[in-house]
Amino acid sequence: MIENQLHLAEQARLEMEQLHSHHEDLVVQAKEERDAILAEARKIRDKMYDDVKIRAEEERQHILEDAQKTIHFEKMKALTDIQNFVANTSIEIAEKILRQELSDREQQQQLVEKLAHEVKYN
Repeated sequence: MIENQLHLAEQARLEMEQLHSHHEDLVVQAKEERDAILAEARKIRDKMYDDVKIRAEEERQHILEDAQKTIHFEKMKALTDIQNFVANTSIEIAEKILRQELSDREQQQQLVEKLAHEVKYN
């Protein structure tokens, strides 16, 4: 009976070793699965980060291009407004000068003669 008990104890010890070994295998497997899940999560996070970064850069570029177009348009508009102002002012000044110079008949005659002498004939 003692021998039987020793045999049963030995079997129990062997089963415990097998269970312990199986438990360690499960722990290793669980760690490997956890590491794989974490690695996949990191890949997804990095992909999402890269996608957001790319979209942000595209949006920044689009905003920059729109701003440059707006600045160019406003610059051209301002230049046109300045040119129109200068042209209108020049015309007004010329009109006022001509009215003053031609207000008297004698001055008109002198101006016509002067301009006639300045004109080059072919």
